[in-house]
Amino acid sequence: MIIDIVTVVPGLLEGPFSHSILQRAQTKGIVEIRVHNLREYGNGKHKNVDDYQYGGGSGMVMMIEPFVNCLEHLQKDTNYDEVIFLTPDGETLKQSMANELSLKGNLLMLCGHYKGIDQRIREHFVTKEISIGDYVLSGGELAAAVLVDSIVRLIPGVLSDETSALSDSFQDGLLSPPVYTRPADFRGLKVPEILIGGNTPEVEKWRFEQAIARTKERRPDLL
Repeated sequence: MIIDIVTVVPGLLEGPFSHSILQRAQTKGIVEIRVHNLREYGNGKHKNVDDYQYGGGSGMVMMIEPFVNCLEHLQKDTNYDEVIFLTPDGETLKQSMANELSLKGNLLMLCGHYKGIDQRIREHFVTKEISIGDYVLSGGELAAAVLVDSIVRLIPGVLSDETSALSDSFQDGLLSPPVYTRPADFRGLKVPEILIGGNTPEVEKWRFEQAIARTKERRPDLL
């Protein structure tokens, strides 16, 4: 899978893709994450990518031409299954959406900044709009990093234990149950006895019951 990300501040994305699971996925050749500086496709001597909005109002708007120039350049070599715009008014990211996108071929993500992007980009070039929550960030870069992480970890071969992702919260519509590790007794704080006994069917039953209880308490809307 190729994931291309277009942004005016590529430095914001250097850290998230240079460590841990995302770094290993790239080293293994399972995914290629490429960050593109929109200013390289900007207008004029100063490579402008934004301008005042029509009708007046505060805040600069990202122009249509640099995005289209960039998109057309990238599409010469890469076909994209989705052109995604990260925006607070998009469809809220859920695990089912990450599952779906992990099965795609190549993805292109557009990161807005300032007041937003020219609406014509959204109407004529974007195929999917995604929000990571009901709040506003300074730009789409951090949202893109969250989206990429949620997708890439699901691709076969990325995690050392591929079954791990299948037991994550939301995969079965429930929150994950509590987890424990050694020592079994730390200053009187003990691991539930059922997890130590080795009875796998009983352990799975306990985990399911705990997942139901935790979801009922914290996210009853999921039930």
